[in-house]
Amino acid sequence: MLNLLFSSPIAFAILAVVLVASITIHEFAHAWAADHLGDPTPRSQGRITLNPLAHLDPLGTLAILLIGFGWGRPVVFDPYNLKNPVKDAALIALAGPASNLILATIVAVAFKLGLLGFLGAIGASAIITLIVSLNVMLAIFNLVPVFPLDGEKILVALLPRTTAIEYSQFMRRYGMIVLLFLLAPWSGNSPISRLISPIIGFITNLLIG
Repeated sequence: MLNLLFSSPIAFAILAVVLVASITIHEFAHAWAADHLGDPTPRSQGRITLNPLAHLDPLGTLAILLIGFGWGRPVVFDPYNLKNPVKDAALIALAGPASNLILATIVAVAFKLGLLGFLGAIGASAIITLIVSLNVMLAIFNLVPVFPLDGEKILVALLPRTTAIEYSQFMRRYGMIVLLFLLAPWSGNSPISRLISPIIGFITNLLIG
């Protein structure tokens, strides 16, 4: 990512803006869903906003600049304020990835309808591809059912109660270790990349061809 800063500052700036905006929308969606489902915690913490400063994590932002991928500040919610804690927690978790897929779809459709012609002078096709692919990647990556990713809460809501409790307890204890293992490169590619890359590619091609 830093190499891109020196080789193409404009491309670096575009990539950074797209990543920050995508992560902001992702975290805002979590906060909005929790607020909509009855928990005032995100609102009291100033998270019901599209201001990136409310959602960016310092270390996650640094990772964006260094490696081209990062994360936002997790949205905190109180399950005791929810009518159905397990189901509603899954809906709150799903809101983040869903927002990225919705954004990717809106941008792709708008481009195909010729509504983004003003980007032509700076390479519309490349920018649209970047926005769509990054948002699809954020969505699919976060749907992996490993703590602390969103997919873990979604899977817990779908499992039988006893299995869900056991899985949740295991993930709270070992989830970060499992995630680090999945992210570690093996023979050039990480296990998680082998798992989700075909899905990301399929959805991206479906949206933009």
